Parts: sequence; structure tokens; C-alpha cells
Amino acid sequence: MGFISWIVLGLIVGALAKFIMPGQDPGGIIVTILLGIAGAFVGGAVASFLGIGTFTGFNVGSIVIALIGAIILLAIYRVVTK
Repeated sequence: MGFISWIVLGLIVGALAKFIMPGQDPGGIIVTILLGIAGAFVGGAVASFLGIGTFTGFNVGSIVIALIGAIILLAIYRVVTK
């Protein structure tokens, strides 16, 4: 996946994670995008390690994997910043 694809997927996944876990978080849209991108990496790494699947582009499985990673990172971010 190209760099632009990671950013676009990060924006989508970050927005979905924010929708699933609403709340007052500092940082706004930039932090949301960064959490989405990082979540895609974390979710892909964890899924590959567990043998569940890999992060292979814009498909439902990859979006779900990235979304789970973004939600995990958002939860950690909220714990650390409070």
C-alpha cells in the first residue's frame, strides 16, 4: 500500500474509531488521523502475529483490523492523557 493510501485509510479508520468511542479528546482531527494510521499498523501487526490475517489494502477485513487497532490506541491515548 502506498503512503497516500495509508493516510486515507487512517482518516477513515480514525473517524470510525472516534464515532465508536466518542468523547472529548485533545488534538482534534490531526490526532484522529494519526491514531487511525498508527491503528492500521498496530492492528496489522497484531493480526499477522496471531495468524488472523494481514493488512492488504482497502477491503473489509483490513478496515476491521485497522479499526480494532485504532480503538485500542484511542483507549490507551485517553488513559495516558487523563
